[in-house]
Amino acid sequence: PQRTSPAWTMDVGIAGGPPVVIRQINVNAAGQNIVGDAANEPSLTVDPADPLRIIVGGRQFDAISSNFRQAGRAYSPDGGRNWVNPGPLDAGVFRSDPVLQSLPDGRVIYYSLTIVNDVYLCDIFYSDDGGATFAGPIPAYGGDKAWTAVDHTNSPGRGNFYAAWDYAGCCELDRFNRSFDRGESVEAPVPLLDSPNWGTMTIDSNGAVYVCGWPEADRNAIVMIKSTNARDPLETPSWDFSRTVDLGGAILYFRNNTPNPGGLMGQPWIVADTSNTATNGNLYLLCSVDPPGSRILDLRFSRSTDGGQSWSPSIEVAGEPQNSNQYQWFGTMGVAPNGRIDIVWYDTRAANQVNLSDVRYRYSTDGGLTFSAPVTIAPMFDSLIGWPDQNKIGDYIDIRSDRVGFYLAFSATYNGEQDVYLARVGDYDCNDNGIGDAADIAAGAATDLNANAIPDGCEGLGDLNCSGAANNFDIDAFVLALIDPTGYAAAFPDCDRDRADINGDGQINNFDIDPFVELLTGG
Repeated sequence: PQRTSPAWTMDVGIAGGPPVVIRQINVNAAGQNIVGDAANEPSLTVDPADPLRIIVGGRQFDAISSNFRQAGRAYSPDGGRNWVNPGPLDAGVFRSDPVLQSLPDGRVIYYSLTIVNDVYLCDIFYSDDGGATFAGPIPAYGGDKAWTAVDHTNSPGRGNFYAAWDYAGCCELDRFNRSFDRGESVEAPVPLLDSPNWGTMTIDSNGAVYVCGWPEADRNAIVMIKSTNARDPLETPSWDFSRTVDLGGAILYFRNNTPNPGGLMGQPWIVADTSNTATNGNLYLLCSVDPPGSRILDLRFSRSTDGGQSWSPSIEVAGEPQNSNQYQWFGTMGVAPNGRIDIVWYDTRAANQVNLSDVRYRYSTDGGLTFSAPVTIAPMFDSLIGWPDQNKIGDYIDIRSDRVGFYLAFSATYNGEQDVYLARVGDYDCNDNGIGDAADIAAGAATDLNANAIPDGCEGLGDLNCSGAANNFDIDAFVLALIDPTGYAAAFPDCDRDRADINGDGQINNFDIDPFVELLTGG
């Protein structure tokens, strides 16, 4: 029988920091940790049409003793509080380097690396039900260390999907391609100017595409390229210009006596500010780099206010004095719809030992001119244990920011083995109104009749006809759901009868009548 142990969780955060809820996601059907497996290199996405729906992918190893990884995944219907893990996509097939994105309509695209006849290739899987099921695989060209982006702006490119990868792939110098049909097919790839590798992508408010990475010939500076016509399906993508951005150091990778000996110490992140604020149009670059001199690894940041034409001198953003034995690694960055910049990284500072890191956070509300004091958001872990026959804990972690807080998918070894966790930092904001759910409920702006800390409107409670709101037009549908489940299913085949469980006791009965009336009348 499979050995299990309790899943590791945290609900209160760390003294001096924001509220944090952490849940392990690579668990079995009973929500328990699987002893002896491993998971790392997570990527996450949040359904823009329903912020309660979160999907995380990761490299899943069935046993620490094995180097065979699969496309791990899990989904949450309630903002990350609980997780369903249906097992890997394409079970039994070698897969790695997952990157997840959501389209504006909520479709989830899971981009996955595999190997066919000794060639690195990528496939697309997609889900229209919040990650519960996926279609695919759809061949997508691709290669190693790929990254993807989806246009969520109101530009003509809205809904477009883009991918870029490094030199180890299908198509020699052709390393960038697009999909205009929601990921159901992709175009043949075209060249990347100046060959950025091991980096990320972003899209600005006008639909321009930016790719950043380390050029093959020089690992001492980041190259950034921009395309303004990639959004146009009638044009072959071309690159407007290339810029070299000096972050004050070189990429560090495949180095013994580091927190991640067999992998990257951090990939470069580029993020565009698409907010409706004064900082709209800004671009931000972040990466952990090895500076000259005795310091080993700094987390450094630069900004552009002119569409990538020029970049500010880089600054060190991990904060506090450092010595030569300290690593600020696996930096990641998100920009919220209100322009707030969130930066998270692993840090060895507290124990001053190469194997022991905690997770830290800073933010900026003025476009990266100043940053908050760093705070610890997740406890210390040992990054040099639980290796799945591969001496690294992946190559990246991932973040998604919203108006109130952010979600962080990260790997840690709290169970003595590598596992993937989802952290919610700050209050939840399931209706995306910029006000925390707890504040909405406390102020009476939202009801929570089932007392699960989620505003009823976000769960669709009482909306038995699936119109998008609970109102008097739901009364007949509620009565039908109460007395005739079969008739309700026939009358509303695309609606969920569980919306009639207003009091949240797991049953639909007469005890839901009074709460339903309260929901409609506001008390």
